[in-house]
Amino acid sequence: RIHLIPGFIDSEQADWMFEQLLQDIPWGQRTHIRQEVSFEEPRLTSWYGELPYTYSRITMQPNPNWHPLLTMLKERIEELSGYTFNSLLCNLYRNEKDSVDWHSDDELSLGRNPIIASLSFGATRTFEMRKKPSPEENGDYTYVERLRIPLDHGTLLMMEGATQEDWQHRVPKEYHSRDERINLTFRMIYPEPDGVWK
Repeated sequence: RIHLIPGFIDSEQADWMFEQLLQDIPWGQRTHIRQEVSFEEPRLTSWYGELPYTYSRITMQPNPNWHPLLTMLKERIEELSGYTFNSLLCNLYRNEKDSVDWHSDDELSLGRNPIIASLSFGATRTFEMRKKPSPEENGDYTYVERLRIPLDHGTLLMMEGATQEDWQHRVPKEYHSRDERINLTFRMIYPEPDGVWK
């Protein structure tokens, strides 16, 4: 289940919020290691939350010091949606070359059927989704259902239900020049059951 709310933040407010977040968030570039080869993530990120968060074998350390603007946005989304969030992964796409590859937010720490609230500021980028193939298709994505959703300045996208279980998503590189885009993904993180962070 996805729920798109264009103009969740009106463009005038979104303008100053974008500038403030661009300036104030401690953006950093993380290094991935895949099959013993290390490469830099093609975007900048920052993490807020009492607990660490691990994805793609990278662990982001706890950071309980929420920027006041982020707290306000979190509360506004909670009020609208009725859900509670305790963590936030911020992404900065600096230009058309920055991207995030196909994935599902299905880490154990997110619990079953996680709710992810994704708020976009800045340049419009295309958010693509593809349905995971059935077991008979042996991981072949050729004929699966696909969606392309342009996420504009101030737009909120809620991903609910079995979205992460049944679908993958990405923000692909683009061929035309794009200005900076900030994407805030609010989520609920739970301690790992055995108390050990993988």
